Amino acid sequence: MQVPAPFEYERADSVDHAIGLLDRLGGAARLVAGGHSLLPMMKLRLANFEYLIDINDLHGELGYIRVEPDEIRIGAMTRHRELLESDELAAAFPLFRDAERVIADPAVRNRGTIGGSLCQADPSEDLSAVCTAVNASCVIRGRDGERVMTMEQFHRGPYETAVADNEILTEVRIPLRPGGSSAYAKVERRAGDWAVVSCGGAVWMDGGVIVDARIGLAAVGPNTTGLPAISAALRGKVPSEQLYAEAGALAAAESNPQTDQRGSADYKRHLADELTRRVLRTAVDRITNPGAGA
Repeated sequence: MQVPAPFEYERADSVDHAIGLLDRLGGAARLVAGGHSLLPMMKLRLANFEYLIDINDLHGELGYIRVEPDEIRIGAMTRHRELLESDELAAAFPLFRDAERVIADPAVRNRGTIGGSLCQADPSEDLSAVCTAVNASCVIRGRDGERVMTMEQFHRGPYETAVADNEILTEVRIPLRPGGSSAYAKVERRAGDWAVVSCGGAVWMDGGVIVDARIGLAAVGPNTTGLPAISAALRGKVPSEQLYAEAGALAAAESNPQTDQRGSADYKRHLADELTRRVLRTAVDRITNPGAGA
C-alpha cells in the first residue's frame, strides 16, 4: 500500500493563523484544502513535507463569489461545486461552468478549491487556462501585506508559483467589461480525466467587431499558455470562420506539447488548433445570440 512519509498536522482557524504557521514552519510545511492532487503525490513519495496545515476551516473567510461593478472576486477556498452552481458567475463568464462540468467528478468538485487548483500549477489544469483567458489576477497575502499578480506572473513553471513558503493565495479577481462572453473546451481520454488539450477563450465585441480576445491553453507545454499573438490578430476584425482558422493556426504554431500516453505532439497541436476555433466560435455566438443557451 502506498502511504506518505510521516508528517505533523496543524489546523488553521484564520488566514492570519495559517500565515503565522507558514512563517514559523517555512518550506517544511504545505497547505491542504481538497488535497486531491497533494495527497496522491505524498503517497507516491513525490512530495514530502514535515507538516500539513489544514485550511478547510477558512472556507467561511475565503469561500465566496462577489460580483462588484467592475470585477468579480472569488475567494481561494471557493469549491469547484460553488463555481459550477453560481448563476452570477456563469452569466458573466460562462467558461467557468463549461470547465467545471468536465473537472473530475462530484466528490472532487465538492472538496477541491480554485486556490488549490491554481497553486498546484499543473500544466494540464483546467482553471489555470480559464483564468488566463479572462485576464484574472491573483491576490497573495503574507506577513507584510498583499500583492496582486497576473496569471503570467503567478505561474513560474510546472508545479511552481509566485506564492512564497510563508504566503497564501487568498483571492482571484476578474475584471468585468461590457460586450463580452467566453467558452471552454476540453478533450480528455475519459470523463473527469486530465486534459489531452484544453482551451479557454474570451471575446469582447462592439458593433459587430472584436475589440479584444484572449486564449488560454493547457496541456500543450510546460506552463499554461496565454497567446497574445491571437489577441493581436483578432482585434478590430469581424468574426468569421476564416478568422477562427487563423487563430487556430497560431495556437498550433505557438504550442510546444510533448508526445506521451495521452497522444502525440502533432495530435495535440491539431487539438490546440481545433479547440481554439471552437471556443472563439462559441464565445462570439453567445454574444450575438444571448438567448441561445450555454
